[in-house]
Amino acid sequence: MAIFGSLATVREQLGPSKSFEAAFAYLDDCFHPGSAANLRLQQIPEGKSERIELAGGAFALEQVYRTKTRADGFFESHRAYIDVQVVVSGEEFIEVLDTAGLQVKEDRTPAKDVLIYHMPDTASALRLRAGEAAVLYPVDGHMPSVSTGQPSLVRKIVVKVPVK
Repeated sequence: MAIFGSLATVREQLGPSKSFEAAFAYLDDCFHPGSAANLRLQQIPEGKSERIELAGGAFALEQVYRTKTRADGFFESHRAYIDVQVVVSGEEFIEVLDTAGLQVKEDRTPAKDVLIYHMPDTASALRLRAGEAAVLYPVDGHMPSVSTGQPSLVRKIVVKVPVK
């Protein structure tokens, strides 16, 4: 199941892992004030996303968006990639539920590596603030970008790490 907490705690919980090396090297650069990655991330306009290729088949999606209500969201999971979702600024809820408790509504694999699920009545909610992360595995159905109150601006990075 999902791992979550501060970026440092998540890294520690994963331990030394070759699979996540490129992800954490990239994230270190993004959180280093004045780095090219940090400056690029701060300049992305609302509603836009940038894809950054990383080593080992991983890639990052740098995103800026407004959070939404639960009713406007949807649950998803991925088969080919593990998500490392990191909030850079702002805060959001990510709802999480084991995929065994979800019913597939739409299968967009393998072309887009996403399964969309019917909305469950309840799920666990992770509140992520700036500097916090969630690692979501293929068994973790998740609905990110949910507002913690009023819709608010979030800068976030989603690193896609290949399942090996």
